[in-house]
Amino acid sequence: MTTAEPAAIALEDATVAFRLADSRVYTAVEKANLTVANGEFVAIVGPTGCGKSTLLNVAAGLLKPAAGHVRIFGEHLSGLNRDAGYLFQADALFPWKTAIDNVAIGLDISGAPRENARARAQAFLTSVGLGAFGNRYPHMLSGGQRKRVGLAQVLIRDPKILLMDEPFGPLDAQTRQIMGNLLLELWSADRKAVLFVTHDLEEAIALADRVVIMSAGPSARIIGDWKVPLKRPRDISEVRMEKEFHELHREIWSVLKDEVMKGYAQTSQIAEAV
Repeated sequence: MTTAEPAAIALEDATVAFRLADSRVYTAVEKANLTVANGEFVAIVGPTGCGKSTLLNVAAGLLKPAAGHVRIFGEHLSGLNRDAGYLFQADALFPWKTAIDNVAIGLDISGAPRENARARAQAFLTSVGLGAFGNRYPHMLSGGQRKRVGLAQVLIRDPKILLMDEPFGPLDAQTRQIMGNLLLELWSADRKAVLFVTHDLEEAIALADRVVIMSAGPSARIIGDWKVPLKRPRDISEVRMEKEFHELHREIWSVLKDEVMKGYAQTSQIAEAV
């Protein structure tokens, strides 16, 4: 009898709470249960402020849950998740370093020989289509190009898990599609576990194996988990034309829509109270 492989990420009744300035306790997420298998691509969608990024930070070890457990490949997470690479919505590039030096910095910190680090950084820049841009500084690159450098910066460390917090959010629609296809191409090469946060339901379905929906906060919960039946490999623009895509979008949106409206209503009430 074979033993099942432990999940890359397992949140078990994870509750996240914060103490406010007036000493009240605000529960952001309550009893979240979520698994991401090794090699699986899971997207989280939900209303603004529902705790999507909070769950990502819990999986990264940046936040400790007030209750529940976090397990990474079956082991209890007690500090930073060293198996994970984190790609944020905002650029995390050093403006005084060139693209190649930004990509190489993770290897530099780990003590890799300088020439070896730069050679590997050049290879990763080439893999994201920026082989000729290594000597350019971030201000000389477009938004999409900076995202590519950021992706190479994360991937060069060869993490087992990718945590992605709306990484393509600031980009225009066309560049988002290009970046989505690039991400799928790179992910298909070694199938890392991915936990991807987005506000865009279409993006979530086009990219992921599963789409998880969160309720409006406070005390946000995971209220839905759908498998995506679309075949791989996928092209972001083409897959959105398929019948299965529209059927799944309609099914998920019927649940998500109510939570989005709740989130907007709560935001309006807070604004009026202020």
